[in-house]
Amino acid sequence: MRVLGLDPGSRRTGYGVVEGAGNAFRCLGHGAITPGARLDLPRRLETIANRVDELIATHAPDQVSIEEAFYHESVRSTLVLGHVRGALMLTAARRGVGIVEYTPRTIKLSVVGNGGATKEQVQFMIRRLLKLPGTLQADAADALAAALCHLHRARLAAPQRAASAAASNLAALLARARTR
Repeated sequence: MRVLGLDPGSRRTGYGVVEGAGNAFRCLGHGAITPGARLDLPRRLETIANRVDELIATHAPDQVSIEEAFYHESVRSTLVLGHVRGALMLTAARRGVGIVEYTPRTIKLSVVGNGGATKEQVQFMIRRLLKLPGTLQADAADALAAALCHLHRARLAAPQRAASAAASNLAALLARARTR
């Protein structure tokens, strides 16, 4: 499974593409989308959405994993973040890519083992889990963490879905047997 992780922000939106097969994970690309500082909000949203559209076209992810909004003391910051998240979701939806959302706490817990982990701890674990050399931008690390979080959760949910499907099939067979 291939996942595009996104860490939304109007000034910097982090992105990271991770491919997972079993317990093996591979980073296919990461970085940050930084629209011009002098652009108004609609143009920044357009820049971010266009770049995410290019990333989806290039990497063909199965899912997009987006960090959920957290609430700032500034109502304006929260609203702007909501606009960015909406642009990201619309872009993925138009491409037909599934969208999942996780809280920052859930992402940190999945990657670091501590829901209150610092940015530095997240960066360290991402570099270690994906075997990335050198330094890693905080926005890109958060996006890669969102992608890894979904890969971990999808892997854990697969046996449950299979068991649920098997139970449904068994129930259907038993129901047919009773009617005969």
